[in-house]
Amino acid sequence: MVQVYVSSVIDADAQAVWSRVRDFNGLPQWHPGIADSRIEGDDAADRVGCVRRFHTRDGGQIRERLLALSDYDYACTYSILDSPMGVDQYIATLKLTPVTDGARTFAEWSAEFDCAEGRERELTELIGQGVFQVGFDALKRHFRR
Repeated sequence: MVQVYVSSVIDADAQAVWSRVRDFNGLPQWHPGIADSRIEGDDAADRVGCVRRFHTRDGGQIRERLLALSDYDYACTYSILDSPMGVDQYIATLKLTPVTDGARTFAEWSAEFDCAEGRERELTELIGQGVFQVGFDALKRHFRR
């Protein structure tokens, strides 16, 4: 099982950051790598079990299921159902923690998955830096304005 973990500090309070990332169908509004997204079957975007289908800017299509969403913990967990990345048993969690020293947020994004032998390093870099860190960097730019 491959594990990816990325953390960052965002200069905004956790409630504000959570308001931006909470919408399971809202990736295109805050992540620069996502072109579009829709929830299948007209489900609510915050209903555990709903499935989002989105396209990346490079044309990939990914389907993910929301496994947990907590407004109390500022966290959501999801799994990948279909993806061109070649990952299996993929489960990821995005979690925010308020920093008590100022209006800042400690953001963590982690994933575990299986993949073909020899692709662990490539996928760790792609997901950790190419997806998670890019998303955190976009959030930092947004709240810096």
